[in-house]
Amino acid sequence: MSAEPYVPATVEARAVAAADRDPVADVLARAFYDDPAWSWAFPEDENRLEQHRALWGVLVGAAIPHGSVWQAPGCAAVSVWIPPGKPELGPEDEDRLVAILEDMLGEGAQRVFGVFEAFEDAHPHERGPHHYLSLLGTRPDEAGKGLGMGLLAANLARIDAAGEAAYLESTNPANDRRYQRLGFAKCGEFALPEDGPRVTQMWRDPR
Repeated sequence: MSAEPYVPATVEARAVAAADRDPVADVLARAFYDDPAWSWAFPEDENRLEQHRALWGVLVGAAIPHGSVWQAPGCAAVSVWIPPGKPELGPEDEDRLVAILEDMLGEGAQRVFGVFEAFEDAHPHERGPHHYLSLLGTRPDEAGKGLGMGLLAANLARIDAAGEAAYLESTNPANDRRYQRLGFAKCGEFALPEDGPRVTQMWRDPR
């Protein structure tokens, strides 16, 4: 007997404006607090939430002008996409991020720089133009309602309408099957430096 097809929650996705940057960064900081990769990159439990807010704030702020940061109603879930041909960080954003990390982490910033380098080295640019899901997170008090996958499904509907591909990295194995149910397939994996956690790469062909 075949399994019933997966039907994600219906979520109305709204593009995020510049004024929403901090609330979106806070959702991501809380969503990734216990993430296997990003908790490893920021090992100080007592400081991680604030450190994550600063990190994600730069990435969110850099993506908002692309019109590619989305939220579910009430900012219950958020997604950060990098459209084809657009940089994840411009030169000024990159300089700001380096300065913030060095100020917050001191020598520990080198571990985070190594994480970003590992992500960039593994990115399958050679596969052609694609939308890159940089970040997807659900506010912990809204977890378990399917809002994150519903937001992702709404985003993918737009990408499908354009006939374009999508790519993401799954830093938590618990999420791999969720992504697969929305059409992503594993296309590789890599390990973070210093015997860090492994990250799964997933690709979704145009529909």
